[in-house]
Amino acid sequence: MMTTYDFYQAWADLGTPVRAMAGWSAWSLGRGGPLGGNWLQGMAAGYELVARMKLTHKRPAYGISSVTVGTEAVPVLEECLHRTAFGTLLHFKKEHSQSQPRVLLVAPLSGHFSTLLRDTIRTLLPEHDVFITDWHNAREVSVLHGAFGLDDFIEHIIRFLGIIGPGAHAIAVCQPGPAMLAALALMAQSRDPAMPRSVTIMAAPIDARISPTAVNGAATSYPIEWFERNLVSTVPYRFPGAFRRVYPGFLQLAAFMSMNLQRHVKAHVDLAEHRVNGRHTRAQDIADFYDEYFAVMDLPAEFYLQTVRSVFQEHALARGELKWRGRLIDPGSIEDTTLLTVEGERDDICSVGQTAAAHDLCRNLARSRKRHHLQAGAGHYGVFSGARWRQHVYPVVRDLITAND
Repeated sequence: MMTTYDFYQAWADLGTPVRAMAGWSAWSLGRGGPLGGNWLQGMAAGYELVARMKLTHKRPAYGISSVTVGTEAVPVLEECLHRTAFGTLLHFKKEHSQSQPRVLLVAPLSGHFSTLLRDTIRTLLPEHDVFITDWHNAREVSVLHGAFGLDDFIEHIIRFLGIIGPGAHAIAVCQPGPAMLAALALMAQSRDPAMPRSVTIMAAPIDARISPTAVNGAATSYPIEWFERNLVSTVPYRFPGAFRRVYPGFLQLAAFMSMNLQRHVKAHVDLAEHRVNGRHTRAQDIADFYDEYFAVMDLPAEFYLQTVRSVFQEHALARGELKWRGRLIDPGSIEDTTLLTVEGERDDICSVGQTAAAHDLCRNLARSRKRHHLQAGAGHYGVFSGARWRQHVYPVVRDLITAND
């Protein structure tokens, strides 16, 4: 019996030669091609749109080879500090002797790769020693490695902080916010010496009961059995993760695009118009964004289903009922770190108040160790990427880390 994933993969395979021919035609008729001419730019733009009707399932490159520290251009090397079947602790190692605050950037394990935080990393790098949770595509992970659930995700955060060592800082972006808070509580309860000095949680559903968004509504519209029956599939046989149960990345992408379909269609119309009119830099900016956006990864089914149930349906952390391997998690045990929460005024995925709820849960954390920043005009992605992140949010995060380092 063919699964949803099998049908998708068959469609993708059948379209490969068509897209390849369209890509060659776009290059031939467009700028730089042997048949190029202004009157053919319209045809070239059309062929490019056809060629771009595809998803990729491999992690894009971070593409950060150097960074300016002070006035000096410093090379950056990607260093694997620790690797499991499901994730890598990746260090952006700078070739200089200057001591800087160590920061673990906890990326979402969602339908996109951790490279979605490229701008976040690039902004942090000049003044910080940056590490990231580089999650692996579940369709590339053999079933022999077993399951990967929310408990394993939390354990990875704790393990990675332990490898980085005492005195570090952590930043959790979006989805991992509840897991980050749970990891902090567990580290506090066990008096873990690697407890970070400061933690920033950005645009995260700590309490999704507050001003529910369309995303929250979708997660509560059906029982968890419906999600398992309709959204979980198995990886086709020819991939390393064959027969692993996953929430396919193409389904999550489809869900996100359906929320703002008109905007995505307009973006591709704009791309074609820019090509026709010779505005290739503007066209390439759009193309680069969608190259990243259309790079999708599959989630382990266990992690996806447990996250939907505990975070969005049961609100277990907010209710004080979340457990890790049978052990009750109590954010009230967190006393020895400084907490910053960041929200976007126009966030339509995680509404205002859902992230700030972390402060109430950390009831024994001194008021002087609590900070909140609401970024005016920012949507979900604007909190950690783009001009508002660089000009307004980052200075707040940087100052917090500096004050606690």
